[in-house]
Parts: sequence; structure tokens; C-alpha cells
Amino acid sequence: MPLYLSPSQNHQYLMDNMQHSLAYDDGPVKPWQNKLRRKLKELVGVPDVERPAMKVRSLWKQEHELGTIEKIAFPAEERSDILAYLCIPYNVQPPYPTMICLQGHSTGMHVSIARKLEDETESYQVEGDRDFGLGAMRHGFAALCIEQRSFGERKEKKQEKISSHGCHDAVMQALMLGRTLVGERVFDVDRGIDYLETRGDIDLKRVGVMGNSGGGTATIYSAALLNRIQFAMPSCAFCTYRDSIMSIYHCGDNYIPGILQYAEAADVMGLFAPKPLVVVAGKTDAIFPIKGVRKAFGELKKIYETADAGDKLALAIGSEGHRFYEDIGWNALLKILNN
Repeated sequence: MPLYLSPSQNHQYLMDNMQHSLAYDDGPVKPWQNKLRRKLKELVGVPDVERPAMKVRSLWKQEHELGTIEKIAFPAEERSDILAYLCIPYNVQPPYPTMICLQGHSTGMHVSIARKLEDETESYQVEGDRDFGLGAMRHGFAALCIEQRSFGERKEKKQEKISSHGCHDAVMQALMLGRTLVGERVFDVDRGIDYLETRGDIDLKRVGVMGNSGGGTATIYSAALLNRIQFAMPSCAFCTYRDSIMSIYHCGDNYIPGILQYAEAADVMGLFAPKPLVVVAGKTDAIFPIKGVRKAFGELKKIYETADAGDKLALAIGSEGHRFYEDIGWNALLKILNN
């Protein structure tokens, strides 16, 4: 008789024998979405707090060859402020279609505008098409590039002892408070839309969200839970839970307590149907393997087709690994939006 000593052996057995009680069941999409969305909101633990007045501080504003970039700060909730870059393209008339841009595990939102963290007046060459804010402007969109909690300038600095892994402390503390870190990030995206609504020059019927890796994860849950988002482009984050975060080491900000009792990744992303959605993936991504991406996408496609929105969904696969692919991603999104 073999001995089963690794915790993952037990967890794999439990997953193999678990029924997702709120998984899509081939019936009408809307009633199913309503049930799963209520449960998902509870599991993700999006903060349910009073929202402070939208007091915006401009930290600097600069001209760029593609448009103007302004660094701003505004409150998310008590003792939590959001930093962001607002990018407005030249040669586009308001109201602007706008993309909310979310970096993953990196040195922060400065990557979205290809400026150095230590000197935002100095540009540098960004790898993997991760300059999301500039990419949005290149395609005629404004961008709000949000610094996610625990990344970049919002990483933990005040604790006496800090984990070497940037997200860990916030993940664990959020769980103790009945939240998740990704839920707090979703809340920040929602507050970003609150800010956009105050401006008067944003087309609120054309506000989307995108991000890669940890930014893609926040994109998925934001799209699933926030009604004001109208299109989405998660990159290198959508895959079956089984083949990704349940198979190898991942940062704790990917995990939602209890989610597998109710749904798989395709069900969560299916909450966004029938809105325009482009899933971006890397052919050789070892973190979110393409086999699991294709399986999840196939299940997601059934939901979209049942919602009469098969033409609003696309899978864009790049030839490399864990990165964004600007040309194929944006081309697929614009094709859907312009039809």
C-alpha cells in the first residue's frame, strides 16, 4: 500500500471528486449568472465600505508623443489611496473610449507608460508589450493605469517585518478580515471608474479593463463582478484552475477561498457574457499552460454561444510565453468592438 504524504495528493483527490455546484448547466445564461455572481462576490470579499469623496490630486502632468500623461492620486477607502496615470491620446476627440490597465507582478504601473520607476521623466524599453497605457493610446483609447495593491509604489513599506514575496502579507491579512487581495484590487478598479465618471470627457459606454498575469487575474474578477465594465482583455491569466493555480506554485493573490465548490474558471469568466472579451495567451506559457487555456476557453465559448454572443469572444495566442501580445490582442478586440 502506498503512503500519501504530500498535501497536494489529497487536494488533487478532493478536486477530482468535487462537484461545482454553481457551474454553468447549459440552461438560460442570465438566471445562472445572477446566482453565481452573488456567490462569487461573497467569496472574493470585495470591500463593502463607504466610499470617500472623490478628491483627486494631480502629482504631475507631462506631454508625450502619443498624448498627455498625468499622474494622479485619489482615495479608494479609508487609509488606502490609489495612484494612477491618466493617458489621453492626441488626435482623438472626447468622449474618449478608455482602457483601465493593470500590471501584474512587476515593479509597478510605471511599466504601463515605459518610464523608469526611480525617474518618471526617463523612458526605457519595455519588454513583452507591457506598456499598456501607451498601447491603448496607440489604438486611439485613453487609459487609466492603476497601481494595484502590493505592487510598485503601493507595496508594503510600513510593517516592521515584511515578507520577501510582495503580496503575501496583504493576502493573509485580507483573509483574516473576510476579504481577498484580488477583491480589494477589484474594488480599486471600481473606484477608478468612479473617478472616470467625474471627468466628463470619458465615454462611459466604452470603458474596458485589461492586464497581464496578476493584472489579468484582477481583470477577470473585475469583469465578472463590475457591471460598468463594457469590454475586457485578460492576458496570461485565464486557464482552468486545475491546470494552473492548482498544479504549481502561484502567488497567494490568485486564490479565492472555496471557489472550486461552486465554479471553474470558465464559469467565472462566463459572468461577463455577452460583453466583448478577448483572452490573450502565450503558446509556451508555463504558468498558465495553453492546454488548460484551450479547455477553459472551449467551456467559456459554450456560455457565450448560448448567450447569442459567440462573435463577441476571441482567443488570441502569441508565439512565446508569459507576456502580453499587443498586436494580436488589440486587433482582435477592435475587430469585435467595430463590428
